[in-house]
Amino acid sequence: MPDVGEGLTEAEILKWYVQPGDTVTDGQVVCEVETAKAAVELPIPFDGLVHELRFPEGTTVDVGEVIISVNTGGAAPAPAEAEAEAEAEAEAEAEAEEPKKRQPVLVGYGVAETSGKRRPRKAAPAKSVGTAGSGGPAATARAAAEAIRDTSAAVQEAAVQEAVVREAATREPSAGAGLNGRTGTPSARPLAKPPVRKLAKDLGVDLASVTPTGPDGIITREDIHAAVAEPAATEPVSPAPEAPATPAAAAPPVAAGVRETRVPVKGVRKATAAAMVGSAFTAPHVTEFVTVDVTRTMKLVEELRTDPDLAGLRVNPLLLIARALLVAIRRNPGINASWDEANQEIVQKHYVNLGIAAATPRGLIVPNIKDAHELTLPGLARALGELVGTAREGKTTPAAMQGGTVTITNVGVFGIDTGTPILNPGEAGILAVGAIRLQPWVHKGKVKPRQVTTLALSFDHRLVDGELGSRVLADVAAVLENPRKLITWS
Repeated sequence: MPDVGEGLTEAEILKWYVQPGDTVTDGQVVCEVETAKAAVELPIPFDGLVHELRFPEGTTVDVGEVIISVNTGGAAPAPAEAEAEAEAEAEAEAEAEEPKKRQPVLVGYGVAETSGKRRPRKAAPAKSVGTAGSGGPAATARAAAEAIRDTSAAVQEAAVQEAVVREAATREPSAGAGLNGRTGTPSARPLAKPPVRKLAKDLGVDLASVTPTGPDGIITREDIHAAVAEPAATEPVSPAPEAPATPAAAAPPVAAGVRETRVPVKGVRKATAAAMVGSAFTAPHVTEFVTVDVTRTMKLVEELRTDPDLAGLRVNPLLLIARALLVAIRRNPGINASWDEANQEIVQKHYVNLGIAAATPRGLIVPNIKDAHELTLPGLARALGELVGTAREGKTTPAAMQGGTVTITNVGVFGIDTGTPILNPGEAGILAVGAIRLQPWVHKGKVKPRQVTTLALSFDHRLVDGELGSRVLADVAAVLENPRKLITWS
């Protein structure tokens, strides 16, 4: 079990994609595991045949435990040949203490004379071998066994040599000008563990362009993050109220007469619970509310859905709410910060990684859109669509949940008017969006039916005072009430 995330000590095996006897290739995904941060697919760094799965699905395994063994010695021999090899191996072991005329190629294999104690079964070519000799059935059997051993030894030696070359190219540090110690040819594969390769793939980083800092020239996670110049957060899981990226999984049926059911808390849910407690009792939360008429925003959403520039993209109220929050952050950058307890400093962020809380069958996750402040409206719509689609498939990676600076949680999809969201650890603000309902509203001096919603902003009172928090919430409300401010305030 590799270390699939910083600080993680265990992971649960969710699903095996291979079974004993299956052929696997380097980089092939063999299982899916769930950590305290996310569900992650694990690739295998070998070519060969799956020999054994050490743990069944649903088992929680410590990092460093062996979970799968792979035979890298080549393809499995045919049944008749395998049986003959087993007989020949047993015979060779029985004669291990007797003098041998020739040195065996591998332990347990070779061309030593047989003692006649065990007669191997004849394989397909054994008949032709026996007819050429003179000595009857015993001589025929010995000749067949010796021929099979010679062939097996040659095959095994070639397979072992190939495996050694592969291991040297993959694991051993290169010497001098990057030559592997077996063949003297340049190694084209950068050295990195499977989780690091997966992280590089998720972030779009070419391993060949990364400068390794690990022992023996191995590329580490820190090297990947340095290559993309992306700050990493230590707590990517948010305890904020959920917005449903996917419907919650149906509860399993309960047998008649059962009064209680105990569900183990692990993985993402366990980390969420810990983060919720840590955030609630570390950062002094303040929550402010505002009810706003969003009729114009809803009309703009309908117009944008027919805009050719947004064709094929998902356009919904959340898109304009996200844009309104980004405008408010640009006007009030103090909300986009974090508290450094160790150094007693406020860390002001000059970028916005916009988190979107999402409910999945495995629990709450908060992936974020990197550098959302730099995106156009079509770019933001595309990023939101990809984020939701990935969460629905359960493929959100730990990298996608790192480095968030501010979060939106949409409780309105549950029909909820408002809430008091808990801050995502390391962030100073989280905006909850309530249900948009048709309500009586005073508009231009008359009571009319209007589209109305309630916004709630929770903030860390150590960094954000009441004035700053109020200005941020008021700006978001102003944009949603009059979307033309997206232009005048940009």
